[in-house]
Amino acid sequence: MQLSKYSASGNDFLIFHSFISEDRSALAKSLCDRHFGIGADGLVVLLPPDSKEVSYKWEFYNDDGSKANMCGNASRCVAFYAVLNGLADLKHSFLSGAGVIEVEVFLKEGLKANILEVSSTLGEAKVLSTHQEEGLNFTLVLMNIPHLVHFASSKEEFLRLKNDLNFLSRLRKKYDANVNIAFLESKVDVLYATFERGVEAITLACGTGACAVYSLLKSKETKTLIPPSGEKLSVFKVGEKIAFKGSVKRICDINLS
Repeated sequence: MQLSKYSASGNDFLIFHSFISEDRSALAKSLCDRHFGIGADGLVVLLPPDSKEVSYKWEFYNDDGSKANMCGNASRCVAFYAVLNGLADLKHSFLSGAGVIEVEVFLKEGLKANILEVSSTLGEAKVLSTHQEEGLNFTLVLMNIPHLVHFASSKEEFLRLKNDLNFLSRLRKKYDANVNIAFLESKVDVLYATFERGVEAITLACGTGACAVYSLLKSKETKTLIPPSGEKLSVFKVGEKIAFKGSVKRICDINLS
């Protein structure tokens, strides 16, 4: 069995392509284990498409073996993988559990480079509802998957809430959504942290979370979203859709016996 490991904004994924669709939950849990497996945030399997409108479809598994409809940073990783393996053009679409995702790989040094810029256009954000929790305002946004977002009024509040894992975990379970804490550090830079479903902790980065935060900003000019990993993401609008762009690193190829 051959698979590859890629990283985007600190999120790492194991990727391979197959002609067979099957339940790979146990495989994902085994391979993604950082102590007894290879180690990754998720496993992605690329499968032949059901229509000519997309280049492939995917099955995405979290590291605990649970399935997820969408993962923004994984979408950028699979774009790089698909182009490198001749499965798709530089600009293409694929089918996720959350619908069709448009991606583009930008070449500077050719496909032999291990780090390339990749963008992913996720779709339109939909505000579902607003809530108050412990005197704080939260907005529930559907950005392919549900995200609860709060904008901190100060960096101190941002850091305090980011580290209050019990509070974030309770909200995650109550709303069955990723929970994002954000802070506008400048007119361009936005700090954010996402307590992610499946991970059940603050993740190093979350692409859909970055886009959910961006969707609630008054200005729709391009913003720089900065996750805990420190790897910056450019978030912008493409028509009515929200897209984001950042570096993707090809870490290694793996042969499993």
